[in-house]
Amino acid sequence: MAHDSERLSDRVSRRKFIATTGATGVAAVAGCSSGSSSDGGASTDAGSDGSASTEAPATDTEMEETASTDEGSSSMGTGPLESGGSSTVYPVANTAASYWNANRPASDTEYWPHGEYDIDTEMNLADYWASLYGFEAGQDGDPPFPVSVALSHSGTGVEKVMNGQLDLGNSSGNVEDELPDRDSYDDFIDHVIAVDGQPLVVSQEIADAGVEKITGQQLKDLYKGRLTNWSELGGPDKEIQVLGRVKGSGTRTSFVSNVFGNPEEDTTVANRYGQNQRLAQAIAQADNAISYLALAFINTDGLAPIALEWEGTTYKYKDPQNGLDSRKYPLSRDLHMYTWQGTSEKESAFINMILSAFGQETFVAPNNYFTLGERRLKEERNKLADQA
Repeated sequence: MAHDSERLSDRVSRRKFIATTGATGVAAVAGCSSGSSSDGGASTDAGSDGSASTEAPATDTEMEETASTDEGSSSMGTGPLESGGSSTVYPVANTAASYWNANRPASDTEYWPHGEYDIDTEMNLADYWASLYGFEAGQDGDPPFPVSVALSHSGTGVEKVMNGQLDLGNSSGNVEDELPDRDSYDDFIDHVIAVDGQPLVVSQEIADAGVEKITGQQLKDLYKGRLTNWSELGGPDKEIQVLGRVKGSGTRTSFVSNVFGNPEEDTTVANRYGQNQRLAQAIAQADNAISYLALAFINTDGLAPIALEWEGTTYKYKDPQNGLDSRKYPLSRDLHMYTWQGTSEKESAFINMILSAFGQETFVAPNNYFTLGERRLKEERNKLADQA
């Protein structure tokens, strides 16, 4: 999967610390939901057409978005902009929303460093970005309109934006893969905001035992149940616990599409989890697990990334030559915010902030995702509404 991505400089500051809390917020919210979807044993992905299936239910969807009935949330109104869906996109969207809703003044250059980005303004943060699309400044320090971000799955996000229940449908998979039965996708507007180099991770005990790399064929064999003991991969004599995400998650859809060439491919796993943070915790708490994951959660204590050898090239986390930001890394995927039947001024104002150099450095890079290159940023900005 080709992409233009680049890391911006790593700045140690108060605002970088605040930005990184987006990923932390995911774990905090998820802690309020029920446990992992699990039937206690191996399961397969078959049966999604309503037939009998051994797939465990996605119980983490208790936090799905509620339908919006606020008439003030129209294109130029002051009602909330409602966003929801993917747990992979959530850290970026949530961090951006927290900055937007705080609407810090121009004098607070630690949080709103407009001068560093050649932005000449005396306006508060959200007031400035919204003003580009004709919005008046908010009252008493409030933003022109608030932004909310809910957490569920990519499939839920794109379905709810289609049904008018959300303004922005967050997805870590392509809408064509998330809603494969539609005849047309012309009404979906795809806004790519970042790139995720999806890593492979194992329990720390497995990495400590010497497992540093697997091949593409071994990865396929693991998710087809053909490899069952770590000794077959140069590790300890211990059962392999293969974990994954539930159907409907963009992380799973992208993974099976990239590995098997089919977004609806059946795989065999021990347990599935509704959100990335749940999956990361499960890998860390086990001593024999392996899974794919979103990059924002790779720093979870108790798990370790391993390299993937694919078609003769070995890709390794933070490798300067063939890292997970390589254009050829097979598990790379775009992160999306979908709109429906065009993109309103309100939607454009928020997305434009994320697509700015300020947004990419503040919301994308600190969450461990790869920022977009200038060519892609220009392409994505061209999808937004015309500025005032």
